Amino acid sequence: MTIQDIKDILHAEILWADEDMLSHEVHTACGSDMMSDVLAFVKDQAVLLTGLVNPQVIRTAEMMDIVCIVFVRGKMPDPSMIGLAEERGIALLSCGQRMFTACGLLYENGLRGGCE
Repeated sequence: MTIQDIKDILHAEILWADEDMLSHEVHTACGSDMMSDVLAFVKDQAVLLTGLVNPQVIRTAEMMDIVCIVFVRGKMPDPSMIGLAEERGIALLSCGQRMFTACGLLYENGLRGGCE
């Protein structure tokens, strides 16, 4: 699944991504507001779905080679977070769904968690 596919499935808004990123393949997904869980369970080339909007999300994503963060429930990062994601090359999206629904839509369309 590509980042463009994720955007389309979730009817998400692109907050930051360059053109090449939209065709980037994503292999797994994780939905969590606890960055300690993300550190423990996420594998590389993943998408992170979260309602947590602070710079630690970007830093955690960078450490775990996460290529895309989707903020759920219409959450929006501030400009400094967007700048940090741009520096790190991490695509940012925002969607209106709750985390459970967003994760379910991605699962239904073939994206799986990293533990399977």
